[in-house]
Amino acid sequence: MNPILNEIGAVFIPVKDIEDAKNWYCDLLGIPASGDIVAGHLYVVPMKDNGLVLDSKIYSEDNLYKTPPLHFNTKDIEAAFSFMKEKRIELVTDIENGHWFNFKDPDGNVLMICE
Repeated sequence: MNPILNEIGAVFIPVKDIEDAKNWYCDLLGIPASGDIVAGHLYVVPMKDNGLVLDSKIYSEDNLYKTPPLHFNTKDIEAAFSFMKEKRIELVTDIENGHWFNFKDPDGNVLMICE
């Protein structure tokens, strides 16, 4: 029996300032910025499925994601794109192939939204 599960528990995102990142990601996802920062450098973003962990201890410019390590889901890519523009979030691409686009968080990590 294999002790390694066929599951992803969490994805770690390097962030410069844990408090700022906590507030930014929670605002982006429309969720309360509740919960504690753990050990002074970790914040687990409350998600429906897999975990998203913001970590200021692993932050360095060399550790930033230049390609998306994950994508956030949407049911309306056009509305999501407009939402990001209204929030003045840096968009890296336009909507590609009618179903995804990339953007940057305030620290410069490239992430994706996909329908």
